[in-house]
Amino acid sequence: MEIVQIEMREIRLRLVHFFETSFGRTTERRILLVRVLDHEGAEGWGECTAGEGPFYSEEWIDGAWEVTRRFLAPMSLGREVESAAGVGELFRRVRGNRMAKAAIETACWDLEASRLGVPLWKHLGGVRPEIACGVSIGIQDTLEELLDKIERELADGYQRIKIKVKPGWDREVVEKVRARFPDINLMVDANSAYTLDDAPMLRALDEYGLMMIEQPLAYDDREDHARLQRQLKTPICLDESVRSAEDARKAVELGACRIVNVKLGRVGGHAEARRVERVCRESGIPVWCGGMLESGIGRAQNIAMATLEGFTLPGDISASARYWEEDIIEPPVLVTPRGTIHAPDGPGLGFKIKRERIEALTVRAETMAAA
Repeated sequence: MEIVQIEMREIRLRLVHFFETSFGRTTERRILLVRVLDHEGAEGWGECTAGEGPFYSEEWIDGAWEVTRRFLAPMSLGREVESAAGVGELFRRVRGNRMAKAAIETACWDLEASRLGVPLWKHLGGVRPEIACGVSIGIQDTLEELLDKIERELADGYQRIKIKVKPGWDREVVEKVRARFPDINLMVDANSAYTLDDAPMLRALDEYGLMMIEQPLAYDDREDHARLQRQLKTPICLDESVRSAEDARKAVELGACRIVNVKLGRVGGHAEARRVERVCRESGIPVWCGGMLESGIGRAQNIAMATLEGFTLPGDISASARYWEEDIIEPPVLVTPRGTIHAPDGPGLGFKIKRERIEALTVRAETMAAA
């Protein structure tokens, strides 16, 4: 494989409803899309999942744009690699910046699968043509709004409900949700909002039968999570703390978690995501696919990843209509009444890219070619 052209585009997509976490409230997504072309004109699409600011991680869209333009694109243009699995090696000299790297790397996987004429999910080694779906519900203005939103999502068939929590919006909220919905698969996500000093409150959540508590402590911590996990019956799920297969191995050995959330951007692309999945699967740790408010391109990449064997829990991959009035792929991602998504049969991502829609949403673009 030889990449001869890389096109970067920033698009802006307004959410149909704001999404709030302990980091703040998002109403519009600034999204960096990457399109790669090889010498025969075949193309692949990827998406950088970095946020508008450096809050979930140190990466953010403007930084990702610059590191891609100045370093990652020049490192990959005109370079031959045996397969998409080796693209990440081209970026070895650049530390971190995994979300920016993943945008190019996942685009190369789409290109390679398209050229082979096979669905990306099968090319990655996926084993299930239908994946279970859950939803992530942000912090709402009122508890009643949260309860009503959960009821609507359950009516749409979603198999698992995740609610965001933060200090002051935690135990009482969970108690009310569990009282209203005693039998649903329920989990909470703290996005690093707590410390070990909050262990008594976190222990109190044991009584509500949660599937897991996601990333309660610091974004780069494993040791304190291990201390906390020993105090809890509820499984801890690590998100931000696992950026590689090596991180996953260390977390498992420490006993820092019993579940891992895998995000393509956070780990740097499909090759590393497969390694994380394998480490966890061989250790008996279930994994699931987390979401970053992706457009349809990033969502399609997530669908492909979530077909891997170790992804045994419902992920955050939900219907396009939950986020966007109109997506940038067609058909939009749809969820069945039983809360599942069918992996597409077409080659590559398996969705048609809506180029006119992308063009209309573009606020800046840059194309780089091999010399």
